[in-house]
Amino acid sequence: MNAQTSSETQALNSVNKTAYRNYAAPQVSETFDRVREFYKLNHTHQTHEFVKAKKADYLSFSRQKMTPWAALDYLNTLVDDSDPDIALPQIDHLVQTAEAMRRDGQPDWMVLTGFVHDLGKVLCLFGEPQWAVVGDTFPTGCAYSPKIVYSEFFPLNPDSQQPELQTQHGVYAPHCGLNAVHMSWGHDEYLYHLLREHLPLEALYMIRYHSFYSWHRQGDYDHLCNAQDRAMLPWVQRFNPYDLYSKNPERPKLADVKPYYEDLMAKYLPATLQF
Repeated sequence: MNAQTSSETQALNSVNKTAYRNYAAPQVSETFDRVREFYKLNHTHQTHEFVKAKKADYLSFSRQKMTPWAALDYLNTLVDDSDPDIALPQIDHLVQTAEAMRRDGQPDWMVLTGFVHDLGKVLCLFGEPQWAVVGDTFPTGCAYSPKIVYSEFFPLNPDSQQPELQTQHGVYAPHCGLNAVHMSWGHDEYLYHLLREHLPLEALYMIRYHSFYSWHRQGDYDHLCNAQDRAMLPWVQRFNPYDLYSKNPERPKLADVKPYYEDLMAKYLPATLQF
């Protein structure tokens, strides 16, 4: 992996990183109660059985056929309730993320990954509440890490009352690999399965685990990881600064960059996707 040396990397490195993901004092102060309530709902209802039921339902991809752009247009209407840093429509966040990567000379497949990594939030279009779509993800079926944001709400989760689901490995074998783990349900897992035939493995890890902060940022859950997970972890960590520190309240102009992303999506993705 080449070192990042451009001015864009320097800009990302120079931001006040302590201002991001500061749930006690969010950058958008009015989001405090909204974010806290979001995680209360998320940690209460994301049970192991709930996750398995959602995967059985949504991974049949039988709901709607759309072009990638039609799905992106929907994100113009969506503001993420779990985000303490900005209150902009999701499409703005995607442009900011991808453009930071493009200015930094990252490979085009990674730029595309930045541009579509939240596309799975179209689950809200199908009637899913945000607590079942967005937010940090975590393994279900085993003990909760105290490093998960708002972990104090997990005693409200029915799985907390099942001792067999609260051991270190729970229902999983040691080092079974993250692919065998039922993560909390949301846009990450959904989009991974939607695009798994179209993007490199590194991109798929970025999509599937970019919200798994207790793993890629806090260093927990290695006891579930295999050799492939450990090899892919640096790519997820490479993705994270662009996803997080490119956020700013100034709205980008999608029209100025749309032709570039139209060509990029045509290079890697089919003209329509079955959601």
